Amino acid sequence: MTRFAFRLLVAAALFVCGTAPILAGQTAEDMATARRVLTSTPLIDGHNDLPWAIRTTADSPRSVAAYDIEGHAPGHTDLPRLHQGMVGGQFWSVYIPADWADSGFARVQLEQIDIALEVIRTHPDALALATTADEVMDAFRHKKIASLIGVEGGHAIENSLGALRAYFDLGARYMTLTHSANTAWADSATDDPAHDGLTTFGEEVVHEMNRLGMLVDLSHVSPATMSDALNVTAAPVIFSHSSARALRDHPRNVPDSILARLPENGGVVMVTFVPSFLTPGPDAVLTDAADHIDHVRQVAGVDHVGIGSDFDGIDHGPTGLEDVSTFPALFAELAHRGWSEADLRKLAGENVLRVMRQAEAVAAHLQKTRGPSTKTITELDGPGTAPPAGQ
Repeated sequence: MTRFAFRLLVAAALFVCGTAPILAGQTAEDMATARRVLTSTPLIDGHNDLPWAIRTTADSPRSVAAYDIEGHAPGHTDLPRLHQGMVGGQFWSVYIPADWADSGFARVQLEQIDIALEVIRTHPDALALATTADEVMDAFRHKKIASLIGVEGGHAIENSLGALRAYFDLGARYMTLTHSANTAWADSATDDPAHDGLTTFGEEVVHEMNRLGMLVDLSHVSPATMSDALNVTAAPVIFSHSSARALRDHPRNVPDSILARLPENGGVVMVTFVPSFLTPGPDAVLTDAADHIDHVRQVAGVDHVGIGSDFDGIDHGPTGLEDVSTFPALFAELAHRGWSEADLRKLAGENVLRVMRQAEAVAAHLQKTRGPSTKTITELDGPGTAPPAGQ
């Protein structure tokens, strides 16, 4: 038996024996409900920044082997804790900072994708690369964590639809249209508005993502960009890691006016655990995350809510949601609040799988009617819209 296999057996035994925390007010039956749900349905987390944590670790930056996710890694994520947390699918974020233009966005993006793929390649007993909904379910049936890749920040394409297609071919299955700053074609939630949403080229980016089957991720974008994207997309959108603005007035959260549009679009808000997105001050707790999930369900409907933790992209999670081992406690809390097992399965992964399948169907249709777009930002948005390099 390998060292890793032994550790997984220990983690599983501890979990089954009841070491997973039962919070005040919850019952053993609430936790049993959570376990049943997460045993039968893959829990798909929309956002984890492990590749960035590996890149920036002080001891051996960029070294997947040195980071050692088979043991107790320094951050929020390693394989024993993923299995304890009953994670069935994980979107690994391949994030690059929006102010790293001098480093070459595309170069750093390729390096981040390489790190994510190396994590998956070097742990074949535990992880399996997934690019479709069927591949997620196949991995889950084989008791592996389906590993998907999400590009965080449209600046990574450097205004090139060819670069977008190259990332898709490498396995990326969502792209967040912006990060902390505007792109040349879309407004960010945390920058001064420059375009009143999407430019014409920004709309073309969405159209090309639809044609590819790449999910349009509206976390980090302004409400105007959210609205424009919903107006032009032919496929459901996601918010890979956002919460509800009605409960916490933070620019990264989703307004009720946008939540109300999700039933028509079919999209999903994957509620995040970033403490400052859940409540003012640093003292968020698990029940705050549950409140945001309840709110999205109330406004958008149970078919339009998911989980997007942002582990390893935050300094710390809420009390009770400290790392990837804690997901069952959140599902137990929701079971305690009266969520049915059917609705918990939707939250865990069924909603995201439906969105993926719908995006795949849209792509199959569009690929029969048009080829890859060769449009440029200068052609669509006019002279002076491209950066000095002339992309």
